[in-house]
Amino acid sequence: MNFKEDSFTDLLLKESFFLLIKPEDNIYSNTSIKNSFLKELGSLVKLGLKNIEISWSNNEKWLDFVSEIKFNFPQINLGSASIVNKQSIEDSLNIGLNFSMMKFWDKDLFNYSKSKNHLLIPGIQNLIDLEEAINLNCNIIKIYPIKSKASSIDILNFESIDFIAAGGLSINDVKTYQSLGYKAIVIGDKGIIKKKFDPKIYEWLKNNKIKDKYN
Repeated sequence: MNFKEDSFTDLLLKESFFLLIKPEDNIYSNTSIKNSFLKELGSLVKLGLKNIEISWSNNEKWLDFVSEIKFNFPQINLGSASIVNKQSIEDSLNIGLNFSMMKFWDKDLFNYSKSKNHLLIPGIQNLIDLEEAINLNCNIIKIYPIKSKASSIDILNFESIDFIAAGGLSINDVKTYQSLGYKAIVIGDKGIIKKKFDPKIYEWLKNNKIKDKYN
């Protein structure tokens, strides 16, 4: 593993989920919506939220929006998601993001990101793609969508790989997937309820902050 992967692995040990944010276009242009979002995100960060990823968009204001998040919350592990092309890698590099995740396996995009020394985590759902990724020294892999994972994939057979589960998961799924050997999960659509972050995420972070205090 290289330094970026090592640092990323350390963060997986500290917090077991990623909050995936998929901004609607109005957040880029409506200041009050954006400020309300940043305030709510700040509450989660204050409680200890460490891993956040923002879906990439070719909206010209995406760079400014994600840069503002990075500026306001320098302590978080901030990345981009839904990486589909070289431009999305370049945008992530321009902001100085720590990592990116792609939905599916794209060998050429993975190699391009690697040539730029940027950590790109692929989404994998079958054994052939998994083995190809591992052969290219990919040590952190997202299984996505987790509920349609090929039965031939047994993550326990790959002890040196850090696996992340993603696709239709909520904060309630953290313990289940940890018990199956996953280092973390990605919480996407189920992290938002009625355009607000799931209250159970606040509870989870509060409870873990209390546990950390007494451990």
